[in-house]
Amino acid sequence: MLSAIEIERVCKDFGSVRALVDIDLEIRPGEFFALLGPNGAGKTTLINIIAGLTLANSGSVNVMGHNVITQYQQARRSLGVVPQELVYDPFFSVREVLLIQSGYYGIKHNAPWVDEIIERLDLTDKANANMRSLSGGMKRRVLVAQALVHKPPVIILDEPTAGVDVELRQTLWDFIRQLNQDGHTIVLTTHYLEEAETMCSRVAMLKAGRIIALDSTQNLIGKLAAVNSLRIRLSPDHLPLALQQLKQSYFNGLYELRIDNYAQIEFILSVLRSENTHIQEMYLQQPDLEDAFVNLIRNSGNKLQ
Repeated sequence: MLSAIEIERVCKDFGSVRALVDIDLEIRPGEFFALLGPNGAGKTTLINIIAGLTLANSGSVNVMGHNVITQYQQARRSLGVVPQELVYDPFFSVREVLLIQSGYYGIKHNAPWVDEIIERLDLTDKANANMRSLSGGMKRRVLVAQALVHKPPVIILDEPTAGVDVELRQTLWDFIRQLNQDGHTIVLTTHYLEEAETMCSRVAMLKAGRIIALDSTQNLIGKLAAVNSLRIRLSPDHLPLALQQLKQSYFNGLYELRIDNYAQIEFILSVLRSENTHIQEMYLQQPDLEDAFVNLIRNSGNKLQ
């Protein structure tokens, strides 16, 4: 099957700084894929190489089977990129910006699709407004619209919800989710890891220019995240001796107990009943992608070999 994005042995240096080292990655058509990592991990550099904005020192990148260097026209036509920075032309209205963007790709009579994008991104009231007058969140919506005017099969979103309020974020994700269901491949970078966990089926984690983890979202959580924990407030405020080996911490009247499996909860409850100890509050803390991310970044090596 043709890959949506195929990256082979990509390296990139900026002087003495090794930004990317031997990146191998295949993203399948129709995937909702997350590219995660701390600041400086190399995510934006990799996106710029995929988009043809930066040249790799070595290796190759194909988008929908088209090499980004030797077949750059076809590769760029297959790709839409929503950049992290708010870059816009201050002299035109929203609709004019999108029609001009259509012209960059040689697309004529694109007004119906432009109007559909404007409506689906809830920009109708701003369609004739000058770009300078828009809020930061509205400008970001326009960037998404620009990336979609040529109907690319592959869409890269680089921090698409940075600085966007809750309502705008929800509208944006509803639209992006629909695009993915319609068959578009979505590649997401974000520092809001709950978004990646909710939206993405597979995750690559970068650190210091290397891919240090690549798996399904649930597998990464299962392998790398901390175990479940149970937080309880007791009356009287005393943890029975039989539960002391499960204790992880005690803060502000809450005991945090390690839970390796759900059957242990019944054991904890039975011990408390036998000791005539009452539960005033109880919270089950389950691991998530943020736990996996933090644990992996902390425990992986800091230096490139």
